[in-house]
Amino acid sequence: MSAETLDVSRGARRTFVSSRLGSLLAVAPLGVWTVNHVWDNLAAFQGAEAWQTSVTQHAHPVAHGITLLVVLLPLVIHTVWGLGRLKSMRPNNERYGYFANLRYILQRASAVGVLFFLGAHIWLAMLRPRLLLGHAEAFSDISHEMHHHMPTLVVYILGTLGVAYHLANGIGTFAMGWGLAASRKSIRTIERLSYAFFVVLLAMSWGAIYALWRAGA
Repeated sequence: MSAETLDVSRGARRTFVSSRLGSLLAVAPLGVWTVNHVWDNLAAFQGAEAWQTSVTQHAHPVAHGITLLVVLLPLVIHTVWGLGRLKSMRPNNERYGYFANLRYILQRASAVGVLFFLGAHIWLAMLRPRLLLGHAEAFSDISHEMHHHMPTLVVYILGTLGVAYHLANGIGTFAMGWGLAASRKSIRTIERLSYAFFVVLLAMSWGAIYALWRAGA
């Protein structure tokens, strides 16, 4: 086997491993944490104290540190992997107008939007309050912004829409990439489940936003 062939083989293996790792991190732990985080935010329906307890409080500083490690490190890895995929994308929607090709474009477009949304959200909701103000984000602050600052409300509505779509479609891609859905029937089943997951996660997200918006009144 020639050196050139070995290089191609190694490159293919690296691409295969990085693709599997990138899709796996999107589901666990990022997907699991996202669903749990959105669920915690639904505590806004119960008032400020319940929301603060569910979203911003941790039993021990070590638990908070572990949470950051489990979430932020996979997020960075997945982001780097995703940016690489964006560079290599070759859309062909004009030639082949299939729904799968449209989903391909939407997945990449939502990735860019989600990247900006998460960057702003992590800084404004987690890092800035703790690093600059010395405390976790206050319920009164976020609810006030939701109700009285239209750009914040719009960004959260569109940002959570992007997150719900990107994660739901990513789960379907993960299932097919890992061989969990191989037959045509199983692929259709996975697609239906991913659509249902998208609707449920978006409903939860917009429900939490509505609760915060209502509390800001």
